[in-house]
Amino acid sequence: MALPTIDPALYAYPDVDRAWVRVNFVSSVDGSAQGPDGVSGMLGTDADQAAFDLLRDLCDVVLVSAGTARAEDYGPIEDGVLALVSRSLDVPERLRVPGVLVVAPADVDGQKVDALEAAGVEVLTTGDADIDWPAVLDELGRRGLRRVLCEGGPSLLGTLTTLDLVDELCLTLSPVLVAGEGRRISVGDETTDVPLRLAHALDVEGTLLTRWVRDR
Repeated sequence: MALPTIDPALYAYPDVDRAWVRVNFVSSVDGSAQGPDGVSGMLGTDADQAAFDLLRDLCDVVLVSAGTARAEDYGPIEDGVLALVSRSLDVPERLRVPGVLVVAPADVDGQKVDALEAAGVEVLTTGDADIDWPAVLDELGRRGLRRVLCEGGPSLLGTLTTLDLVDELCLTLSPVLVAGEGRRISVGDETTDVPLRLAHALDVEGTLLTRWVRDR
């Protein structure tokens, strides 16, 4: 069965001279970012898959934590750059290939950096014990990778949120209740208050596709 068609104009990136951070998540109606199996895949619907594919097509770089990539069984992407966030440089074997960029703090193990680079993976280090996210985004913008798509996980979104670096959130509400103790889409040690404006809310075959923008 064919996936629903979504107008790409609804998700056009703005014409800006810096990296624009778009985040994409799916959640149950009762706020869980995880299905009963502990990952987000079971929350997906055809409408969510159509939105996921479209957002991938529109971006220059997919930014995701290595833990999420491992849990969700990511593989290399066909177009654009896959940027993995990892403090330990524990990159899944199938992602140790050219076209993958690893974002890490500067105090990582040099031997692990050498091993990744020998496999064709580029390692971008910033900061010291913590990643310098403004510097990372500046570097992505300098490379022409301005259309950033962050796919999580919740800890990465929490970090970007507390730094006020999220420009928009594309949130799919899957028409299910899951209860349990699933994580929210954003978690962290700090709380903040970042106002968003609703750009659109689409009911596509019973799945609600929303897009929220940070006005600056």
